[in-house]
Amino acid sequence: MKCYRLVDVGRREFLRGGLFGAAGAAAATVMPAASARAEGLARVSYPSNRLANIADLKVDEPVEIAYPDPDSPGVLLKLGKAVPGGVGPDGDIVAFSILCPHKGWLLTYNAGDRTLNCPGHYSRFDCEAGGQQTWGHATQNLPQFELRIDAQGDIYAEGVDELIYGRLSNVLSA
Repeated sequence: MKCYRLVDVGRREFLRGGLFGAAGAAAATVMPAASARAEGLARVSYPSNRLANIADLKVDEPVEIAYPDPDSPGVLLKLGKAVPGGVGPDGDIVAFSILCPHKGWLLTYNAGDRTLNCPGHYSRFDCEAGGQQTWGHATQNLPQFELRIDAQGDIYAEGVDELIYGRLSNVLSA
């Protein structure tokens, strides 16, 4: 195709371009996703930090935490059913940053639909789907903390899978 101006594009070339675009979009929707989250792509390991004990948790009652440092508020949740990234005997314990990835507002937990919600611009994040954004202005999912539970039931955070709001990287300064 040798046109350099849009007015030089004929009807056939225009329709051919639209057909290729539609075929590409259809192929993208049919391709199977590796997972709901791209595991390990943005994950950063941090020093292990004890958050709580399994005995401290009750279903749908959030426990406030700070991870990976005191300037990074988060929440530890027991959801009552196995979820992606969940740990513990039931696979239902997860933790997330509660700084909205859009503008850093503090999120609040809604036990009714198990979402973390932003009061600023109304972004919503599904705690049962690994912090996936379901509504609003945010352009990334909620950072989820990688958890580990030891033999005594102590819960430790050891990494983050997304960029925490307000940071240029997930690397802690020394």
